[in-house]
This record gives sequence, structure tokens and C-alpha cells, in this order.
Amino acid sequence: VLIVSGVGTGASTHSSSNARVARAPSAAPPREHPRHHPNALANDPVGAITRVLSYTPYISLGSHRRREIALTFDDGPSPYTPQILSVLERNHVPATFFEIGRSVGLYPAYTRRLARAGEVIGDHTETHPPLAALSPASQQNELREAANAITHAGAPAPHLFRPPYGSFNQDTLGLLHQDRLLMVLWSVDTSDYLRPAPAKIAYVALSGARPGAVILMHDGGGDRSHTVAALPRIIARLRERGYRLVTVPQLLHDDPPPHGQPPPTPLSGV
Repeated sequence: VLIVSGVGTGASTHSSSNARVARAPSAAPPREHPRHHPNALANDPVGAITRVLSYTPYISLGSHRRREIALTFDDGPSPYTPQILSVLERNHVPATFFEIGRSVGLYPAYTRRLARAGEVIGDHTETHPPLAALSPASQQNELREAANAITHAGAPAPHLFRPPYGSFNQDTLGLLHQDRLLMVLWSVDTSDYLRPAPAKIAYVALSGARPGAVILMHDGGGDRSHTVAALPRIIARLRERGYRLVTVPQLLHDDPPPHGQPPPTPLSGV
């Protein structure tokens, strides 16, 4: 029985694979220097992930007990990644990035800069396919090639995974269990991949904000200038509402999801 699932409408990969390599205005080479977020886990975040994996293979949000929200970005790295990172750094906000292995191979310095900045990097497959359409062997190759690309770029081995298009099945879950990867879905889909106006992206993100939310945006897969423009407003308004912005591992540590979560809403036709 296939479990082909997504939260929202599979927005994490609606951009075409041919558009995966985004072209942004030329930027200076990234400066690589260590930085620690004031709200980063003091110890290895793997412990929080392992505890959640002991009772669920996937999460889409926290448990609503604390006013914390995780910002997440898919489909990078790309030339827009350092622009998004600059906004995050100016505002002292951490985030979680789910990266495509092929793009990491093109822009390893951006992946390395994210890691040195204290951001969390997750696996988003090697070539961004709908996993439920692949054989188990092909799925495994997608997962492991992306993980290898991330580590070869100088970042820690990923412990989080997000399926392109929200597509997965029982074979995917078995492979994630083997590799001790937690699948991270989302509770708020900004649909920024459609390139709406920055104000619209911010409106959707803020409308779905609630304690424990996981907000989906993109730093790759196309022109992400509207996402870059929307991000300062999203951060400012969430803080005005009293939210603390954290990485996914920090959210799992501070506000783990409850036991007995229902399965994600199935998607048809994927």
C-alpha cells in the first residue's frame, strides 16, 4: 500500500528540474566564518531527533506548547542562498535547509557557509524526483548520493530528510529507518515557488503561524528574489507576535510532537 503524502500541495518541488540551477545577480564570494545562534542547541542536535524517531518516522510541526516556529528552505543551494543567509544573519535567526545533492555539487561553498553559520542542513534527494514513483534501489541512491554530496561539501551528515513533492511510500519509510533519518514535512506552505508578490508570501506565512509551526519556503529551484524580499517582514512580524524562531532540531528538543500522530494527508495522482 502506497503512502503518498504531503502537507499542503507538494510545493517543495513544483519548480521544474531544469530550473533547479537558479541564476541570481552576481554576488561576492561567500565569507565563511563560524557563527553560533543564541538559541542553538548547546549539544549535538542528533539526540532530539533520535528521541522523536523512537515514536514517529515523520513530523510536520511541534506540539504547540511553546511559541516557537521553524523556518525551512528547500531546493538549494543556489545563488539566492547567500542572500537568504544574509537576512537570517542580520536578524540573528537560524533556519533549516533541505538541499538537493546535485545543487550542492554546483555550489559547495554555499553549503559550507550554511554549515559554518550554524544552520541545519537536511537531505532533499540527489535529483529531486517523486520518490513514490521509484524503485527501492533508486530511492536509496537518491537519499545517499545527496547525503554524500552534503558531507563532501564540508557539512555534517544530515539527520533530517524532506521528500520532494511530499511524495513517499512504505519503501521510503524503510530506507529512512535504515539510515536513521527523520522525515520533516511542513504545516505552512507559502507557495513561494509560484513567485507571488513578497507581500503575499509574507501574508501566507503569517496566516499559518502558530506554536510549533514548520514554514516551507525555497532558496533554490528558480528565481527566489521574492522570497528574499519577503523574509525580513516574516521575521519581524513573527517576533512582534512573540514567536522565537528556531531550527527543526531545536523545535524537536523544546517542543516535540505528540505521540500517536495521524499519518500525513494522502495526495492523489502522484
